[in-house]
Amino acid sequence: MYEEHFGLTDRPFQLTPDPRYWFDSATHRKAMAYLGYGLAQGEGFIVITGDIGAGKTTLVGHVTAQIDPANLVVINIVSTAIEADDLLRTVATGLNVDPAGKSKAELLTVIERGLHGIARTGRRTLLIVDEAQALPVSALEELRMLSNFQAGGRALLQIFLLGQPEFRERLNGSDRLEQLRQRVIAIHHLDPMNPDEIAEYVGHRLRIAGWQGTPDFADNVFPVLYRASGGVPRRLNQLMNRVMLHAAITDATLIDAALVNTVRADAARDLPNVVRPAPVMKAVPNAEPVAQDEMRAEAAEPAQLEPAQLDPAVLDRIASLEKRIEEQDVALRRVLTLLVDWVESEAPAPRGGLEAVRGAAA
Repeated sequence: MYEEHFGLTDRPFQLTPDPRYWFDSATHRKAMAYLGYGLAQGEGFIVITGDIGAGKTTLVGHVTAQIDPANLVVINIVSTAIEADDLLRTVATGLNVDPAGKSKAELLTVIERGLHGIARTGRRTLLIVDEAQALPVSALEELRMLSNFQAGGRALLQIFLLGQPEFRERLNGSDRLEQLRQRVIAIHHLDPMNPDEIAEYVGHRLRIAGWQGTPDFADNVFPVLYRASGGVPRRLNQLMNRVMLHAAITDATLIDAALVNTVRADAARDLPNVVRPAPVMKAVPNAEPVAQDEMRAEAAEPAQLEPAQLDPAVLDRIASLEKRIEEQDVALRRVLTLLVDWVESEAPAPRGGLEAVRGAAA
């Protein structure tokens, strides 16, 4: 294993979520701010969504690791499309109540008693439901009913829902979830990391695993890692595991763009999703450049080449092109951001049209 080769004490890019490797990216920092605000309110629903591999489970681990059990009792549920009655049984089990043989009415009674018992000790109860997009509407409605339990004008239960983007769409688009929607006090979507966060993320995880500077990383490697992963943490971890293993096998002490492209070409034959970049731009109505970005990503993709064809000169040329594309992407995102801000502000159109916006973004 590459950990031993490079003198590491742990696997820095393991796919299993580990709160020890928490990385305070801009989007995760914002999520923590929303969570802090929501928990301070002590009631209602907190909703965090994100694409697969965005770091939702790691976020939960980081949050729960900071919670003082003397103040807050945490019940964790990973949803597997369970129906309303089964959800109640799971909550009852989390409160150390045996749900066997109990009707729905009895389950609600014992859950309320359990919550009151915790409240009498001066603590609150937080229910965390992961993979909330798999829950049927009936189960979500049951969660809303549980959030109604009160004592002395204070909520006995606060609920934290995590899900993939489709859960946010369901929440916003379903009339049946209107009452739950009105109880959401904080909501945030986890975006991919920014291009300038990739180097810090990789170094952060390596340092936790005991990295002493070997292997070293060339500056041109990070734009390639960003384009290959789309800034999604799990996809980046998956690729970095293969990159580190390749470096160990070849006894490389410097990881550069050429090495990463070689790994991507090799991985394309076995794990195509490793080398297919995830979307990195937010959807903007009628924004044709998004489609162009996807085409550029496909055009820059070296996965169709065999490793034997990737001589150093070709790899250097690929790295140079990817760097130029990355610079163009950054400029394009600035233009789109300014355009969106202008539309939302309803301000008069800037003089000079798009050229003026481009000048402001430069």
